[in-house]
Amino acid sequence: MKRLLTLTVISASLLTSCVSKKKYTELETELDDTKSVLMKTRVDKEDCEEKYAKIEERVSNYYAKINSLQDENDEKLEMVDNIAAMSNKNKEAMRKTLKNVDPSLLAGAKTLGDSIDLAVSHNLKKSLSDGDEGIEIDVNQTVVQITVSDKLLFKSGSYWVSPKAHKLLGRIAEVVNSEPAMEVMVEGHTDAQTLKKESYIEDNWDLSVRRATSIVRLLQDKFEVDGKKLIAAGRSSFVPLAENDTAEGRESNRRTRIIILPNLDKFLAMLEES
Repeated sequence: MKRLLTLTVISASLLTSCVSKKKYTELETELDDTKSVLMKTRVDKEDCEEKYAKIEERVSNYYAKINSLQDENDEKLEMVDNIAAMSNKNKEAMRKTLKNVDPSLLAGAKTLGDSIDLAVSHNLKKSLSDGDEGIEIDVNQTVVQITVSDKLLFKSGSYWVSPKAHKLLGRIAEVVNSEPAMEVMVEGHTDAQTLKKESYIEDNWDLSVRRATSIVRLLQDKFEVDGKKLIAAGRSSFVPLAENDTAEGRESNRRTRIIILPNLDKFLAMLEES
């Protein structure tokens, strides 16, 4: 009887030992899998951070280039003011254009450079907007900034570009493709409203970047703009034009800004376009 009891205890101990070892093996395997997932997540995170840093650096360089080009072209425009170096053809084109510019805007032009900005802005508006509301064009020391309301480009909460915007983007592509030295940055802007929790878009940063990328992709793939000339940037809701506490303000803030950097020669050539 004592021998049987001893065998039973030994058998139970062995059985318990086997179960514990099996469980331990499972836990060890689970731990290894978790470590692998964690390692992959860290690698992916570092990869994303590196890509983001490169994009951020490129955008910063582009803004620096904008400031540099504005200063450089401002000096050239001052030279034009001083020595009247514009060709007769450009002077005549500018006179013709300025006759159609809003007199109140023209009254604010203090220099020849201001007048050139107004003339080019007028011609671009006429060639790009095609009567569409929701498009604003601002020219400052030859840097062209085209602001397009999202109602012309996207549905609410979406980054899919509406086909009705293709005509406008095609006209912008024509301007960009006409000059090899031109560069373009597309900025996506949103309002400050929080996206729905079940949305496939993570947040307004995600939405603004996706919208800018959608525009850039269309310019490259459909309208054959060289990808080397394009930059996509998302600004989320952090550069508003108006307060976000009204529907009108939020509508103003939902926009895409397209910034074009032409050199001065091409800029003056835009005076002749109608």
